[in-house]
Amino acid sequence: MGLRGYLARRVVYSIILILAVITVNFLIFSMLPGDPMAQFVAGMRGHIDEERYAQLRKHFGLDRPLHERYLSTLGNMLIFNFGNDIISGEPVFDAMRTPMLNTILLMGSAEIISITLGILIGVIAAYKRGGILDTTLVTSSLVTYSVPIFFVGWIVILVFAVQLHWFPSGLTSPPGWVRNPPVNVLEYIVGRLRYIVLPAFTLFLFTVGGWILFTRACILETINEDYVLTARAKGLKERTVLYKHVLKNASLPIITNVALAAAFLISGAIITETLFSYNGMGLLTWHAIYPTPNLPILQAVFYLTALLVIIANFIADLLYGVIDPRVRYG
Repeated sequence: MGLRGYLARRVVYSIILILAVITVNFLIFSMLPGDPMAQFVAGMRGHIDEERYAQLRKHFGLDRPLHERYLSTLGNMLIFNFGNDIISGEPVFDAMRTPMLNTILLMGSAEIISITLGILIGVIAAYKRGGILDTTLVTSSLVTYSVPIFFVGWIVILVFAVQLHWFPSGLTSPPGWVRNPPVNVLEYIVGRLRYIVLPAFTLFLFTVGGWILFTRACILETINEDYVLTARAKGLKERTVLYKHVLKNASLPIITNVALAAAFLISGAIITETLFSYNGMGLLTWHAIYPTPNLPILQAVFYLTALLVIIANFIADLLYGVIDPRVRYG
Protein backbone atom coordinates (compact mmCIF):
# COMPACT_ATOMS: atom_id res chain seq x y z
CA MET A 1 0.00 0.00 0.00
CA GLY A 2 2.82 2.44 0.79
CA LEU A 3 2.96 5.52 2.96
CA ARG A 4 0.41 7.52 0.93
CA GLY A 5 -2.17 4.77 1.06
CA TYR A 6 -1.57 4.28 4.77
CA LEU A 7 -1.98 8.01 5.43
CA ALA A 8 -5.19 8.13 3.41
CA ARG A 9 -6.60 5.16 5.29
CA ARG A 10 -5.64 6.60 8.68
CA VAL A 11 -7.16 9.97 7.81
CA VAL A 12 -10.45 8.27 6.91
CA TYR A 13 -10.37 6.23 10.12
CA SER A 14 -9.62 9.36 12.13
CA ILE A 15 -12.56 11.23 10.59
CA ILE A 16 -14.86 8.32 11.41
CA LEU A 17 -13.54 8.29 14.98
CA ILE A 18 -14.10 12.02 15.35
CA LEU A 19 -17.71 11.67 14.16
CA ALA A 20 -18.17 8.78 16.59
CA VAL A 21 -16.73 10.86 19.43
CA ILE A 22 -19.09 13.72 18.69
CA THR A 23 -22.03 11.31 18.57
CA VAL A 24 -21.16 9.61 21.85
CA ASN A 25 -20.43 12.96 23.48
CA PHE A 26 -23.83 14.26 22.40
CA LEU A 27 -25.69 11.14 23.53
CA ILE A 28 -24.03 11.08 26.95
CA PHE A 29 -25.17 14.59 27.81
CA SER A 30 -28.53 14.32 26.06
CA MET A 31 -29.51 11.11 27.82
CA LEU A 32 -28.69 12.35 31.32
CA PRO A 33 -31.70 12.00 33.63
CA GLY A 34 -33.63 15.15 34.38
CA ASP A 35 -33.70 18.54 32.75
CA PRO A 36 -30.29 20.25 32.75
CA MET A 37 -31.90 23.68 32.69
CA ALA A 38 -34.06 22.74 35.66
CA GLN A 39 -30.91 21.75 37.56
CA PHE A 40 -29.27 25.04 36.64
CA VAL A 41 -32.15 27.19 37.88
CA ALA A 42 -33.04 24.90 40.78
CA GLY A 43 -31.94 27.51 43.26
CA MET A 44 -33.64 30.34 41.35
CA ARG A 45 -37.02 28.87 40.40
CA GLY A 46 -38.68 31.18 42.87
CA HIS A 47 -37.12 34.18 41.11
CA ILE A 48 -37.91 33.42 37.45
CA ASP A 49 -41.27 32.81 35.89
CA GLU A 50 -42.26 30.12 33.42
CA GLU A 51 -41.85 32.48 30.47
CA ARG A 52 -38.25 33.25 31.40
CA TYR A 53 -37.65 29.55 32.00
CA ALA A 54 -38.92 28.76 28.48
CA GLN A 55 -36.72 31.52 27.04
CA LEU A 56 -33.66 29.98 28.67
CA ARG A 57 -34.47 26.56 27.24
CA LYS A 58 -34.91 28.10 23.79
CA HIS A 59 -31.70 30.07 24.11
CA PHE A 60 -29.69 26.90 24.77
CA GLY A 61 -31.60 24.90 22.13
CA LEU A 62 -33.16 22.49 24.61
CA ASP A 63 -36.65 22.98 23.14
CA ARG A 64 -35.73 21.45 19.77
CA PRO A 65 -36.11 17.77 18.79
CA LEU A 66 -33.22 15.43 19.49
CA HIS A 67 -32.16 14.98 15.85
CA GLU A 68 -32.05 18.73 15.25
CA ARG A 69 -29.91 19.22 18.31
CA TYR A 70 -27.60 16.44 17.15
CA LEU A 71 -27.09 17.96 13.69
CA SER A 72 -26.49 21.36 15.24
CA THR A 73 -23.99 19.89 17.72
CA LEU A 74 -22.24 18.00 14.93
CA GLY A 75 -21.71 21.14 12.89
CA ASN A 76 -20.69 23.26 15.86
CA MET A 77 -18.17 20.74 17.18
CA LEU A 78 -16.48 20.44 13.79
CA ILE A 79 -15.83 24.20 13.74
CA PHE A 80 -15.04 24.34 17.49
CA ASN A 81 -18.11 26.37 18.34
CA PHE A 82 -18.96 25.10 21.81
CA GLY A 83 -21.69 27.60 22.59
CA ASN A 84 -21.84 29.81 25.66
CA ASP A 85 -20.88 29.18 29.24
CA ILE A 86 -24.10 28.73 31.22
CA ILE A 87 -22.67 30.52 34.25
CA SER A 88 -20.94 33.56 32.75
CA GLY A 89 -22.65 33.71 29.36
CA GLU A 90 -19.34 34.17 27.51
CA PRO A 91 -18.26 31.80 24.71
CA VAL A 92 -16.96 28.50 26.06
CA PHE A 93 -13.68 28.82 24.19
CA ASP A 94 -13.04 32.21 25.82
CA ALA A 95 -13.83 30.76 29.25
CA MET A 96 -11.36 27.92 28.59
CA ARG A 97 -8.50 29.98 27.18
CA THR A 98 -6.75 31.05 30.40
CA PRO A 99 -7.27 27.74 32.28
CA MET A 100 -6.03 25.84 29.22
CA LEU A 101 -2.82 27.87 29.04
CA ASN A 102 -2.30 27.45 32.79
CA THR A 103 -2.79 23.69 32.57
CA ILE A 104 -0.45 23.32 29.59
CA LEU A 105 2.20 25.24 31.54
CA LEU A 106 1.71 23.15 34.69
CA MET A 107 1.27 19.69 33.22
CA GLY A 108 3.69 20.31 30.37
CA SER A 109 6.55 21.12 32.72
CA ALA A 110 5.66 18.23 35.05
CA GLU A 111 5.31 15.70 32.22
CA ILE A 112 8.52 16.74 30.44
CA ILE A 113 10.59 16.32 33.60
CA SER A 114 8.76 13.14 34.61
CA ILE A 115 9.08 11.46 31.20
CA THR A 116 12.73 12.44 30.74
CA LEU A 117 13.89 11.30 34.18
CA GLY A 118 11.56 8.30 34.17
CA ILE A 119 13.00 6.97 30.91
CA LEU A 120 16.61 7.61 31.89
CA ILE A 121 16.19 6.03 35.34
CA GLY A 122 14.16 3.16 33.89
CA VAL A 123 17.01 2.25 31.57
CA ILE A 124 19.44 2.24 34.52
CA ALA A 125 17.06 0.12 36.61
CA ALA A 126 16.79 -2.45 33.80
CA TYR A 127 20.56 -2.52 33.35
CA LYS A 128 21.08 -3.06 37.09
CA ARG A 129 18.22 -5.58 37.27
CA GLY A 130 18.23 -7.73 40.38
CA GLY A 131 20.61 -5.46 42.26
CA ILE A 132 20.08 -3.16 45.22
CA LEU A 133 19.65 -0.08 42.99
CA ASP A 134 17.02 -1.81 40.86
CA THR A 135 15.13 -3.04 43.92
CA THR A 136 15.21 0.42 45.50
CA LEU A 137 14.02 2.15 42.34
CA VAL A 138 11.23 -0.37 41.70
CA THR A 139 10.01 -0.24 45.31
CA SER A 140 10.04 3.56 45.49
CA SER A 141 8.33 3.78 42.08
CA LEU A 142 5.57 1.42 43.20
CA VAL A 143 5.07 3.45 46.37
CA THR A 144 4.83 6.86 44.66
CA TYR A 145 2.68 5.44 41.85
CA SER A 146 0.29 3.71 44.26
CA VAL A 147 -0.18 6.43 46.89
CA PRO A 148 -3.25 8.62 46.17
CA ILE A 149 -2.22 11.89 44.59
CA PHE A 150 -4.18 13.98 47.09
CA PHE A 151 -2.10 12.42 49.88
CA VAL A 152 1.10 13.28 48.00
CA GLY A 153 -0.19 16.83 47.58
CA TRP A 154 -0.98 17.13 51.30
CA ILE A 155 2.55 16.01 52.23
CA VAL A 156 4.10 18.44 49.73
CA ILE A 157 2.02 21.34 51.08
CA LEU A 158 2.78 20.38 54.69
CA VAL A 159 6.54 20.22 54.15
CA PHE A 160 7.29 22.97 51.64
CA ALA A 161 4.48 25.45 52.32
CA VAL A 162 3.50 25.06 55.98
CA GLN A 163 6.77 23.98 57.60
CA LEU A 164 9.49 25.49 55.42
CA HIS A 165 7.49 28.40 53.91
CA TRP A 166 9.40 28.05 50.65
CA PHE A 167 6.42 28.19 48.32
CA PRO A 168 2.76 29.27 48.51
CA SER A 169 0.26 26.51 49.23
CA GLY A 170 -2.12 27.36 46.41
CA LEU A 171 -3.49 29.68 43.70
CA THR A 172 -2.03 30.41 40.27
CA SER A 173 -0.36 33.77 40.85
CA PRO A 174 0.05 36.29 43.70
CA PRO A 175 -3.34 37.71 44.80
CA GLY A 176 -1.99 41.25 44.51
CA TRP A 177 -1.62 40.86 40.76
CA VAL A 178 -5.38 41.30 40.34
CA ARG A 179 -5.03 45.02 41.06
CA ASN A 180 -1.35 45.57 40.34
CA PRO A 181 -0.10 43.19 37.63
CA PRO A 182 3.69 43.04 37.24
CA VAL A 183 5.31 45.18 34.58
CA ASN A 184 8.69 43.46 34.65
CA VAL A 185 8.83 40.23 32.64
CA LEU A 186 11.32 38.65 35.04
CA GLU A 187 9.07 39.44 38.00
CA TYR A 188 6.14 37.82 36.19
CA ILE A 189 8.11 34.66 35.39
CA VAL A 190 9.46 34.29 38.94
CA GLY A 191 6.03 34.94 40.44
CA ARG A 192 4.34 32.34 38.26
CA LEU A 193 7.07 29.76 38.88
CA ARG A 194 6.66 30.03 42.66
CA TYR A 195 3.01 29.03 42.30
CA ILE A 196 3.70 26.24 39.81
CA VAL A 197 6.48 24.43 41.70
CA LEU A 198 4.38 22.58 44.30
CA PRO A 199 1.57 21.29 42.02
CA ALA A 200 4.13 20.39 39.34
CA PHE A 201 6.28 18.59 41.93
CA THR A 202 3.20 16.71 43.14
CA LEU A 203 2.38 15.58 39.60
CA PHE A 204 6.02 14.65 39.05
CA LEU A 205 6.16 12.45 42.16
CA PHE A 206 2.92 10.74 41.18
CA THR A 207 3.86 10.01 37.54
CA VAL A 208 7.62 9.45 37.44
CA GLY A 209 7.32 6.03 39.07
CA GLY A 210 5.03 4.81 36.31
CA TRP A 211 7.51 5.90 33.62
CA ILE A 212 10.38 4.19 35.43
CA LEU A 213 8.49 0.91 35.71
CA PHE A 214 7.19 1.06 32.13
CA THR A 215 10.60 1.88 30.63
CA ARG A 216 12.24 -0.84 32.71
CA ALA A 217 9.76 -3.42 31.42
CA CYS A 218 10.31 -2.34 27.81
CA ILE A 219 14.09 -2.46 28.15
CA LEU A 220 14.06 -5.92 29.76
CA GLU A 221 12.27 -7.28 26.68
CA THR A 222 15.10 -6.27 24.35
CA ILE A 223 18.29 -6.10 26.44
CA ASN A 224 19.21 -9.73 25.77
CA GLU A 225 18.61 -9.69 22.01
CA ASP A 226 21.38 -10.81 19.65
CA TYR A 227 22.02 -7.33 18.24
CA VAL A 228 22.76 -6.10 21.79
CA LEU A 229 25.38 -8.83 22.23
CA THR A 230 26.82 -7.90 18.84
CA ALA A 231 27.05 -4.23 19.80
CA ARG A 232 28.86 -5.12 22.99
CA ALA A 233 31.19 -7.46 21.08
CA LYS A 234 32.18 -4.53 18.87
CA GLY A 235 33.52 -2.80 21.95
CA LEU A 236 30.91 -0.05 22.16
CA LYS A 237 30.50 1.77 25.45
CA GLU A 238 27.73 0.41 27.65
CA ARG A 239 25.99 3.80 27.65
CA THR A 240 25.94 3.76 23.84
CA VAL A 241 24.57 0.22 23.80
CA LEU A 242 21.82 1.06 26.28
CA TYR A 243 20.58 4.37 24.91
CA LYS A 244 21.35 4.04 21.19
CA HIS A 245 20.57 0.39 20.55
CA VAL A 246 18.43 -1.03 23.36
CA LEU A 247 16.29 2.03 24.11
CA LYS A 248 15.75 2.87 20.44
CA ASN A 249 14.42 -0.59 19.67
CA ALA A 250 12.31 -0.69 22.83
CA SER A 251 10.86 2.78 22.30
CA LEU A 252 7.73 2.01 20.26
CA PRO A 253 5.38 1.45 23.24
CA ILE A 254 7.09 4.36 25.04
CA ILE A 255 6.29 6.64 22.07
CA THR A 256 2.63 5.66 22.28
CA ASN A 257 2.47 6.48 25.97
CA VAL A 258 4.31 9.78 25.50
CA ALA A 259 1.87 10.75 22.76
CA LEU A 260 -1.13 9.88 24.95
CA ALA A 261 0.37 11.84 27.86
CA ALA A 262 0.69 14.86 25.58
CA ALA A 263 -2.90 14.40 24.44
CA PHE A 264 -4.20 14.56 28.00
CA LEU A 265 -2.35 17.78 28.80
CA ILE A 266 -5.38 20.02 28.30
CA SER A 267 -7.71 17.78 30.28
CA GLY A 268 -5.99 18.96 33.43
CA ALA A 269 -5.42 17.26 36.76
CA ILE A 270 -8.70 17.65 38.62
CA ILE A 271 -7.50 16.50 42.05
CA THR A 272 -4.18 18.35 41.97
CA GLU A 273 -5.57 21.60 40.59
CA THR A 274 -8.47 21.53 43.04
CA LEU A 275 -6.12 20.79 45.95
CA PHE A 276 -3.87 23.73 45.06
CA SER A 277 -6.73 25.99 43.82
CA TYR A 278 -4.84 26.23 40.55
CA ASN A 279 -6.84 27.94 37.81
CA GLY A 280 -6.51 25.24 35.17
CA MET A 281 -8.67 22.90 33.15
CA GLY A 282 -8.96 20.44 36.02
CA LEU A 283 -10.41 23.06 38.37
CA LEU A 284 -12.63 24.37 35.56
CA THR A 285 -13.95 20.85 34.97
CA TRP A 286 -14.64 20.37 38.68
CA HIS A 287 -16.56 23.65 38.84
CA ALA A 288 -18.49 22.55 35.74
CA ILE A 289 -19.58 19.44 37.64
CA TYR A 290 -20.21 20.85 41.11
CA PRO A 291 -22.19 22.64 42.43
CA THR A 292 -24.01 23.60 39.20
CA PRO A 293 -23.71 21.38 36.10
CA ASN A 294 -22.20 23.36 33.22
CA LEU A 295 -22.76 21.03 30.28
CA PRO A 296 -21.22 23.18 27.49
CA ILE A 297 -17.90 23.27 29.36
CA LEU A 298 -17.97 19.52 30.01
CA GLN A 299 -18.84 18.73 26.40
CA ALA A 300 -15.98 20.89 25.16
CA VAL A 301 -13.45 19.34 27.56
CA PHE A 302 -14.44 15.76 26.69
CA TYR A 303 -14.47 16.47 22.95
CA LEU A 304 -11.09 18.23 22.89
CA THR A 305 -9.49 15.50 24.99
CA ALA A 306 -10.79 12.73 22.72
CA LEU A 307 -9.76 14.71 19.63
CA LEU A 308 -6.21 15.10 20.91
CA VAL A 309 -6.02 11.39 21.73
CA ILE A 310 -6.95 10.57 18.12
CA ILE A 311 -4.35 13.01 16.80
CA ALA A 312 -1.70 11.69 19.21
CA ASN A 313 -2.26 8.10 18.09
CA PHE A 314 -2.02 9.20 14.46
CA ILE A 315 1.30 10.96 15.08
CA ALA A 316 2.65 8.03 17.11
CA ASP A 317 1.89 5.61 14.28
CA LEU A 318 3.81 7.82 11.86
CA LEU A 319 6.78 8.05 14.22
CA TYR A 320 7.04 4.25 14.40
CA GLY A 321 8.49 4.14 10.89
CA VAL A 322 10.95 6.93 11.68
CA ILE A 323 12.25 5.29 14.88
CA ASP A 324 12.18 1.67 13.76
CA PRO A 325 13.07 0.92 10.09
CA ARG A 326 11.53 -2.54 10.49
CA VAL A 327 8.07 -0.97 10.52
CA ARG A 328 6.40 -1.05 7.14
CA TYR A 329 3.22 0.81 6.25
CA GLY A 330 0.79 -1.36 4.43
